[in-house]
Amino acid sequence: MTLIVPWLLGGRQLLAALERFPLDVLGLMLVLVVTCWNLNALRLRLLLDGRAGRLGQGGALGIEMAAKFALCATPGGSGGAITLLALLARRGLSPSRGSAIFLVDQGCDMLFFAAMLGVLAGMSLGGNVDWPHQGLLATAMLGLVGLMSIIMLTMLRLPRLLRRRPGWVWRRLSARRRRWLSRRLLGCRRALLATLTLPPLRLVGIMGLCAAHWLLRYSLLYLAVLGIGQEVDWAWTFLTQMLAMAASQMSVLPGGAGAAELGVGALLMPIMPATQAAAAIVVWRLTTYHLYLIAGAPAFMVLMRRWWRRSSGGPPFMASLRRRWSPARHAGANAPPSSRPRRR
Repeated sequence: MTLIVPWLLGGRQLLAALERFPLDVLGLMLVLVVTCWNLNALRLRLLLDGRAGRLGQGGALGIEMAAKFALCATPGGSGGAITLLALLARRGLSPSRGSAIFLVDQGCDMLFFAAMLGVLAGMSLGGNVDWPHQGLLATAMLGLVGLMSIIMLTMLRLPRLLRRRPGWVWRRLSARRRRWLSRRLLGCRRALLATLTLPPLRLVGIMGLCAAHWLLRYSLLYLAVLGIGQEVDWAWTFLTQMLAMAASQMSVLPGGAGAAELGVGALLMPIMPATQAAAAIVVWRLTTYHLYLIAGAPAFMVLMRRWWRRSSGGPPFMASLRRRWSPARHAGANAPPSSRPRRR
């Protein structure tokens, strides 16, 4: 789908447009991607603050790449958070604390996007900006601010919500399961509050790394459009990627395949020819999707293999299978009666 949609938009001339793409621009885009990986790894180290043991830049980079691979390889990015929590749990961080780290990370992203939407809305309303679909700015900003408000209110009023009469979904769980889930939610809330009480300079550094990452990451489409020989406003490419990636969350295919391409194409084609827009989409997805799969797959395989073969020998059902089919067990069964161990 990541190739079919651009082919349908650009036709046979798409290959000729891709052949003319300058290699120096492509190299610059790859450098920006690697820089974004390292910025996210450093942000993870600051968020953990030593709570997951001694974690160097290389280890944090491996966790970041493995989580991004799972994010791009699963529908709606559902595997990214699960992989991150599993790898942090392997380092001794409880699931509730890992969830709090993930929530703070996502909160920084939402805060940055809300600020950028406010800046873009001010530019569109106060300046002579000729952007198509300007009504999308207000809709996107309202949706993002509403989502942030719901999450903040839920976490603030979580103890009171848990004490209320259980609803229909909550009543379907057993009492033991409800207590287990309540403890996990409250533990996540405590860990979230503890993370937010980090030193102010550390929190400012985390937010600065977040802003630098997204500013570089969302400059890739702008460079792709420049590489195909078209001129477009950087702010419009930033808004295009933000809206397209939000729409890709509704796709059932891994990485939002198809939905992201359609969203970017719909927002770029009003200001450039369809062939050039399709070529920019292919190069943009190469650096923001396919590269994450290619480079993140080895890190994912290595780290998850270590998690699978942790000190307990893997999941319980694998351990029971190994005990049942172990060579020592069969050797004892085929031994003479006199040499068999006596059962008590």
